[in-house]
Amino acid sequence: MLSWNNRTCLFVFSLCMLVFSPYISAAENVDEDIYQKRMALYKKTEALTQVPWYYIAAVDQYERQVLDLDKDEEEPLISIQVPPEVWFGPGNSSLVMDEFIIDFFNGKGKDGNGDRKADPSDPDDVLYTMANILAESGPTEDDIRIGLWNYYERDLTVQTIKNTAKVFKEFNQINFEDRSFPLDMDFNYTYNNNWGDRRGFGGVRIHEGSDIFADYGTPVKSTTYGVVELKGWNLYGGWRIGIRDIYNIYHYYAHLSSYNDDIIVGQVVKPGDILGKVGSTGYGPPGTSGKFPPHLHYGMYKDNGEKEWSFDPYPYLSRWERMEKENN
Repeated sequence: MLSWNNRTCLFVFSLCMLVFSPYISAAENVDEDIYQKRMALYKKTEALTQVPWYYIAAVDQYERQVLDLDKDEEEPLISIQVPPEVWFGPGNSSLVMDEFIIDFFNGKGKDGNGDRKADPSDPDDVLYTMANILAESGPTEDDIRIGLWNYYERDLTVQTIKNTAKVFKEFNQINFEDRSFPLDMDFNYTYNNNWGDRRGFGGVRIHEGSDIFADYGTPVKSTTYGVVELKGWNLYGGWRIGIRDIYNIYHYYAHLSSYNDDIIVGQVVKPGDILGKVGSTGYGPPGTSGKFPPHLHYGMYKDNGEKEWSFDPYPYLSRWERMEKENN
């Protein structure tokens, strides 16, 4: 937790932000402008709390993906929503925003802009509060991970936020628009929409992906920015790789014949990075191959903070294929 000496710097720092922040001037590209605003707020909070900006940004990014917004509802600048009972404290039924009252009721809400109010609708206060929650055990990255677990109490959530922070740190940015088709398009391939089809091996189940048929050895690429979360053999998928991206989506690449030499669990990847090669492995013990034609099984799974489910990747594959053709 920060001392009052640190917090007296808030006014001076805020004035500096008003002068130098890139989001003050009107921007023609609204989408770019909001990323600049967010980054400025993350960096400001880091300066005040010593919590790395990429962890603060990763929490905000995670919560943005689990927001249940109406179709026409504008995306908020900051998406973190600390529950009222956590922000104001148990027993503070009047929801008084005075920080001393909140402290009295053991609430977590903090004043992040020096106005002596801890307002859960104010972006400065929200980020400052979350940074303090993350750093309750200390300012190191190990301490912050403990803070993440204490707050969310869910392994997948903590893992996703850690991965997103790793991507943000690696590329020193928060806006990622590039995508790639999962196979090298200089090779021959074919695919169709077969997500949801019936499968019988191992019991009746649905097909949780799209099959892209290609010759043995066709290079398999990462479609997105993310972190390699899983690598190894699976009875159904053979040699496979799982990548978690910054949008709470897990990308699953199966039936590979081999991996690229430098691919390891925990590695940050970007669109176009080579992961391995097309094969026909799976449906048996490690090394089983040839029980079906060579192809890449590509699956996508979304996490909403409570559960994870498969969804149809075909529309995304079509879009990424079109994008890559237009750019080449």
